[in-house]
Amino acid sequence: MTRKIPTTMASQHPDHANIPYWHKDAFIPVQHEYEETFLAYSDLGIDEYKWDWEGKLVDESVMERLLSNYYEYFKKNPLGKEKFLTFRLPNPKAETEFRLARAFINLLSAAALTKKVGLYSPPLFEVILPMTESAEEMIAIQKAFREISDLKNELLRFDSTTIETLEIIPLFEQVETIIHSDEILEKYLQMYKKEFKKTPEYLRPYTARSDPALNSGMVPTVIATKIALSRYRKLSKKLDIPLYPIIGTALLPFRGGLRPDDVASFVKEYQGMRTALIQSGFRYDFDKEIAKKGISELNKLLPKGEAKIIADDEEKTLRKMIPAFESGYQQVIEEIAPVINTIAAMLPKRRERVQHIGLFGYSRGMGKVTLPRAIGFTAALYSLGLPPELIGTGRGLQAASSKDKKVLEKYYLNFKKDIRTAGRYLNKENLEKLAKQYPTLALVKEDITILEKYFGEKLEPKTLEEKEHQILTSRFVDGFTKEKKEKMTDIIVRAAKLRRSLG
Repeated sequence: MTRKIPTTMASQHPDHANIPYWHKDAFIPVQHEYEETFLAYSDLGIDEYKWDWEGKLVDESVMERLLSNYYEYFKKNPLGKEKFLTFRLPNPKAETEFRLARAFINLLSAAALTKKVGLYSPPLFEVILPMTESAEEMIAIQKAFREISDLKNELLRFDSTTIETLEIIPLFEQVETIIHSDEILEKYLQMYKKEFKKTPEYLRPYTARSDPALNSGMVPTVIATKIALSRYRKLSKKLDIPLYPIIGTALLPFRGGLRPDDVASFVKEYQGMRTALIQSGFRYDFDKEIAKKGISELNKLLPKGEAKIIADDEEKTLRKMIPAFESGYQQVIEEIAPVINTIAAMLPKRRERVQHIGLFGYSRGMGKVTLPRAIGFTAALYSLGLPPELIGTGRGLQAASSKDKKVLEKYYLNFKKDIRTAGRYLNKENLEKLAKQYPTLALVKEDITILEKYFGEKLEPKTLEEKEHQILTSRFVDGFTKEKKEKMTDIIVRAAKLRRSLG
């Protein structure tokens, strides 16, 4: 039975500012996420839903809830064939292993359940492995699953033939790893053939957009993604295997720039991507009909795209540019990390996430500092009126030759558009105030000067909504060290609603 290749994947990333259209509150408890999953499929027209075992509390009874409440829908739209529920596993090198074991048993139980009730089986057959850095760790997950599925006990009657091989979607999350991910995939295919005596039908490499931007800045992340897409196309031809890349996009330019009211710009930028992540901000911070139209456009347009092949000399030029953008960005972020963490702690809860330090989780880091996850990071900087898209970008551009800049804009098609969009949420008065406390912010002032000269225009609010956002960020900076946390959280949310994304 031929499976459809999904083009849109909903996720549980908590980046929405508004109340979801189907719910009574902006906070979505775990017990309501199965309903959200069903509506993503049936109401919004999304193909796939990412069920997160990595960064949040998880409803382990999701299959029972979906099938007991919506059996007729899934009889007509089988999970595993027409609609997809894809687990994001915890990576054992970063999280405690007991969550991984529970996910494995859940996969096997789902196959047994659908078989018993007469539905397509297996409904779940591939998983996302976050923070993938090697072929070996991908194979290790598959071997571990095979060993568990082979367990024999009269009380545990798993049919190990239902999921013959658990397929892996590797999620690449660092700039250098993304650039070299084709090499990881090629080695993985060699190991796969040796271990399983066959070749997978296809691969779905998954490039992150938020975490590499958090660690290295926006421009290096886009460069890495474009190089990866070019290399994937070459690898697919070389090994005669289809590759269907996934990109982990969100609404703001720093995290991917995928908006339901401007899908065309995204599709043009990321030609060759087969699947786009649809986070909560896309689904809930716009009118539902706008979101549905955007999803429909993605489902129609993404399969038609083909990645641009980057010539070797141009790839070398692009890679040569990364350090200047990256170092200029990191220099600033490392100094202002304490204020970023303080503000991120003020964000309203949107999902039941696990703690990222201590027993049940982990933190993101840069150099000697710890940072919040990407949504909190981005929300903190936007709340200050300092969009992270601008940090280090001016100085990175200044370090490039005229020829290098032309190559950058040849492949980063929306570069000027993304900077202009972010620049509309810049609050220069806040930057002046904060630079007195954090001296390296003088470098961001330099970035702004260079970018404005390059574009021949001021980076500043243009519309009434953008000017209102500026007023709110001014109030936030004036009050966040003096006012109560609740008042500051309210300002954060009001500003987020204006830009249609928390972070």
